[in-house]
Amino acid sequence: MSLRAMLHIKGRVLAGPEDVRDELWVVDGHVTYERPPAALPETVLEGWALPGLVDAHCHVGLDAHGPVDDFTSEKQALTDREAGALLLRDAGSPSDTSWVDDRMDLPRLIRAGRHIARTRRYIRNYAHEIEPGDLAAYVRREARRGDGWVKLVGDWIDREEGDLTACWPRWAIDEAIAAAHEEGARVTAHCFAEDSLYDLVEAGIDCIEHATGLTEDTIPLFAERGVAIVPTLVNIATFPALADGGQAKFPRWADHMRRLHERRYETVRAAWDAGIPVFTGTDAGGSLEHGLVGQEVAELVEAGIPVRDALSAATWGARSWLGRPALAEGDPADLVVYPADPRDDVGVLMAPRHVVLRGRVVR
Repeated sequence: MSLRAMLHIKGRVLAGPEDVRDELWVVDGHVTYERPPAALPETVLEGWALPGLVDAHCHVGLDAHGPVDDFTSEKQALTDREAGALLLRDAGSPSDTSWVDDRMDLPRLIRAGRHIARTRRYIRNYAHEIEPGDLAAYVRREARRGDGWVKLVGDWIDREEGDLTACWPRWAIDEAIAAAHEEGARVTAHCFAEDSLYDLVEAGIDCIEHATGLTEDTIPLFAERGVAIVPTLVNIATFPALADGGQAKFPRWADHMRRLHERRYETVRAAWDAGIPVFTGTDAGGSLEHGLVGQEVAELVEAGIPVRDALSAATWGARSWLGRPALAEGDPADLVVYPADPRDDVGVLMAPRHVVLRGRVVR
């Protein structure tokens, strides 16, 4: 299809939570709701259209063992595209994936640079492993490498304690988050447990990944400060198996992981009830495969978040939070077409009928 050809989306266009249209057109890669000249050749796609889905926590360029080659990174991005995820926030990768920006057939990628972790306190080959005195300098470095985000590891298993503990002293977090903000970057952190959350929020962090350790003490603080969470519930589902694997060596940690898993839905619903911004992310690229964003939306609904808000967490709301367009007049045409209304059944998100990226039908 040439750039001057026209796509015509007919059925229902869910352009926003309160903005439902009957049709849209795509001309020269951009959305318009004004009927173009009839002389243009037209391809018609029918169904229910949404902005391209957002996976706000995945890892392109990473697998369970560390960095991967460009061929594998490409497969990961294409798998997300086939699932309708057209905007990815890469929440930490040791690979240089800047080349993805030059590929018009791959999803748009927002990088957070490489994870920054405490020495021997994260998965091998994933992160810069440093001590607190170097944290601010490494944050500045990754802020300049990324696309407006930096990723910290806020807690991990402490082998001496035999359980999850916070990785950084408060003074180091204060310096690091201030440095990131001076560089124009936002900061997020991997946090499973309870202990690291208060200091991170008080220091001005912008987002927490997983957030299974939220409690009635920290939820009001998150809500007051507007700190977002990306629960990655499809990843949290793996906690029991992880706990079983570590039971013999770290029984306290294993029991803790099981408790976090057992209350995962209650935690997410309580966060949403309090007004904490919640967005979809899968944690794909470590131990999980890519292409799971539809399942993550279903998990948010299972946790008790209303369908409209779960859809927003993967579309309009997530795109606004990340500073990216949705389906307004003149926006780039990144959209997904489904055979049925996702407001009636979010399960349809797992099987897109058509995927349109940069105005071109790629599925």
